[in-house]
Amino acid sequence: MRLGDYTDDYCSRCRRVMDHSVVSISGEQAARVRCRTCDYEHTYRKNRGGKKEMSAKQAFDHVLASVMGSMPSAEKPKKRRK
Repeated sequence: MRLGDYTDDYCSRCRRVMDHSVVSISGEQAARVRCRTCDYEHTYRKNRGGKKEMSAKQAFDHVLASVMGSMPSAEKPKKRRK
């Protein structure tokens, strides 16, 4: 890795894995990187950190919950007493 090279890393400002430029190097490894999207400079996280990306079902449930106010619980059929 050299100064100015591009690498993917987790950006805490963008909150996702984005394209970064290497700003400083310590030994053979990048020490600091700058996000090419928001220009935020931070330590190199080796593409770790943040939350995992949502699956399609999780994203749908999240949007549905925000529209309805809360997730509707599945109603169980009532048992009849004899």
